[in-house]
Amino acid sequence: MSEALVVFSPSGKRGRFALGTPVLQAARELGVDIDSICGGRARCGRCQVEAVEGSFAREHIVSSPDHLSEMSETEHYCLQRGRLEAGNRLSCQAKILGDVRIDVPAGSQVHQQVVRKDYEARDIELDPVIHLYFVEVGQPDMHAATGDLQRLLRALRNQWGLTGLSWDLVLLQELQEALRKGKWQVTVAIRHQHQIIAVWPGFRDRIYGAAIDVGSTTIAVNLCDLGSGEVLASAGVMNPQIRFGEDLMSRVSYAMLNPEGAGQMTAAVRTAVSKLIADTAKQADIAAEEILEITLVGNPVMHHLMLGLDPTPLGTAPFALATDHAVDIRASEIGIELHPNARAYLLPCIAGHVGADTAGVMLAEIPWEREEISLIIDVGTNAEIVLGNRDRLLAASSPTGPAFEGAQISGGQRAAPGAIERVRIDPATLEPRFRVIGCEFWSDQPGFHEAIGEQGVTGICGSGIIEAIACLFLAGLIRPDGSISGDAASRSARLQATDRTFSYLLHDGEPGIVIEQGDVRAIQLAKAALYAGARLLMDHMGIDRVDRIRLAGAFGSHIDVKYAMVLGMIPDCDLDRVSSAGNAAGTGARIALLNRASRAAIETRVRMIEKIETAVDPGFQQHFVDAMGIPHSTQPCPSLAKVVDLPEPDRSVAGRAGGRRQRRAKP
Repeated sequence: MSEALVVFSPSGKRGRFALGTPVLQAARELGVDIDSICGGRARCGRCQVEAVEGSFAREHIVSSPDHLSEMSETEHYCLQRGRLEAGNRLSCQAKILGDVRIDVPAGSQVHQQVVRKDYEARDIELDPVIHLYFVEVGQPDMHAATGDLQRLLRALRNQWGLTGLSWDLVLLQELQEALRKGKWQVTVAIRHQHQIIAVWPGFRDRIYGAAIDVGSTTIAVNLCDLGSGEVLASAGVMNPQIRFGEDLMSRVSYAMLNPEGAGQMTAAVRTAVSKLIADTAKQADIAAEEILEITLVGNPVMHHLMLGLDPTPLGTAPFALATDHAVDIRASEIGIELHPNARAYLLPCIAGHVGADTAGVMLAEIPWEREEISLIIDVGTNAEIVLGNRDRLLAASSPTGPAFEGAQISGGQRAAPGAIERVRIDPATLEPRFRVIGCEFWSDQPGFHEAIGEQGVTGICGSGIIEAIACLFLAGLIRPDGSISGDAASRSARLQATDRTFSYLLHDGEPGIVIEQGDVRAIQLAKAALYAGARLLMDHMGIDRVDRIRLAGAFGSHIDVKYAMVLGMIPDCDLDRVSSAGNAAGTGARIALLNRASRAAIETRVRMIEKIETAVDPGFQQHFVDAMGIPHSTQPCPSLAKVVDLPEPDRSVAGRAGGRRQRRAKP
C-alpha cells in the first residue's frame, strides 16, 4: 500500500495521501482547520490531533494510533512539560503510515464552530417539580426522644401541611449537620410534593436546574433559576462523539464493530454534558452542587448512549428502543456531577428514530391545540417530522445526512466565523455576493474586506450551500435535474469546465470556494430525503397541502425559507406561513424543567402519535426519486411561483436525477 485514506473529524473531509505525509500537510491540502502559528516547526503546540481507534464501516477502514509514526523527541519533550495532551499528537510531527481517522479537538481549530442553540425567550407557566420550604425544627429533648428526621417531618406537617413524605439515605446523611449549623432552622427541597431530596442550614430562596439538548452535532445547556424561571447562563459545544462518526448511523456502526465503542461514546457525551453544566454554573457564580434537577432531550441514539444503553438495535429494523417512556433517575446514575440527590428527567421517545428531542419540539409547539395542520421539521443530519393538528398527529424521521451542515461538501465546513452563510447571484451578470458568519457586511459592500480581517473567508456552511444552489437554479445555471449547465460559460468565467461537468466559482480567493457537481448532488440527496418524509406523512394524513410549516433546530433556524422552498426541501406553502421555531427541542426541555404538568402532558401525548417508518414504507422511495428534481419533478409550486420566477420544470428529471437512497442517519 503506497497510499492511505485519512478522514478528519469534525469536518468530515477526507483524502488519500502517500505514506509518510505529515498529518498537518494532509490537513492543509484538504482545507482542514488546524491551528499552527509556528508554521509546522513543532514550537507552538497548537496543532494537536488524536488518532481514533476502531473500525469505521462508512469509510471501510480500520483506524489506529499505530497508523501514525512513532512519537518524535519533540513530542516527548512537549508531553513531559505538559504542552501536549496525553494521547494527542502534534500534526506537524506525526506522519501517515496507514488508514486513519484523525480528530481535531476544538482547542486546535482556528475557527471554532458557532453553536447556534440559543434559548428562546418565551412565557412558561412556572411550576417546577421542586419547591423550597423553610421550617423551624424542634430541638432534641431528653424527655421526648425522637430522631432528627422525625422532628423534621413533624415540622413540615405542622408548618406546611405536608404529609406522607419520603426520603432516602442521601438526605439523612445531610440532615444532622444542616440542623445544627442552622440552629434548628433549615430549608428543605421537596420534589413532586412527596420526596425530600435536600436540606440546607438556615434560609434559602433559590434553587437551580438545567435544560440540556443533546444533539448529534452540538450539545447545549441552559441553567435556570427554578424559582423565577430565569435563564442564568447558557453554554454549547460540539458533541465530542463526532470523532466516532459524523451521523448517527455511523456511530451505531462504530458500536457494532468495536466492542468498547458504545462505552467510549457514552463516556464522551457524559463528560461533555458535565463540563457544560460546570461552565454554566461558573457563569452564574454558583456551585454545580446547587443544581437539583436536569431535563434532557435528544434523538434515540443520543438518548440511549446518554443512559449507557446499547444503541445497536436502532441500526436495523424494527429499530427497537430500550424504552419509549420518560426516564426519571438520579443524575449521578448517568455520571453527571451535581448535588448528590439531583435528579435527571429524560423526555419520552416516540419511535426508533423519532426521539425525545421531537417530544421537546412538540412540547414547545403544541400542535395538538391547533385546528390548522402544521408541518414541524427538526432539520439536522436526520430530519424528525411531525404533521397534524388537534385531531390527529403523525411522526416520522428521514435520513438527510450531514450535507446540510457543510460536511462532505467540497468547500464545506460547519458554522464558524468566516463561513459563507448567505448567497445571492445576479441572474444577469452571474456575479455572486455573500455574507460570512461574524461580519455584517455583504461581500460587495465597502468595508467587507476590512471587517473580515486576517480571518478571511474560510468555507461555506449549510445555509450558504442551500442558498448558493437555489440561486444558481434561479439564475439558470443549474437545470431542474440538478446538473450544472455550461451554456452560460461564455458569459461568465465563474463557470468552469471540470472533467465532464461544470462548477461555479463562488469565491475567488484563498481558499477558493467552488460549487461542484458533487456538491449539488449531495444537497439533492439530502433535500429529497427531507421532502419525501414530509410528503409521506401528508399521504397518510390524506392531504395535498399544509397550512403552516415550522423549521426547528439550529440549522432550521438559520436557513432562508424562500431558498429552502426553491431548492425543494419542503412542500409548497404560503411563505408567510413558513417560519423558524428556533431551538424548539431545547425550549421543550426548559418547559419540562420549569413546569411539572408539562411532563405528564407530553408523556400522554406521545403515546397518541401515529409513527410512520420511512425505512419500510413503500411510498417513501418514489417520493424520494421525485423529490430529486429542483424544486420537484412532479409537484407544482403555486405559492412559491407567486414570489419567484421559477424555470420550467423538466418532466424527465426523475429518471436522470435519481440517486441511491441514503442510509438512515440522525442528528
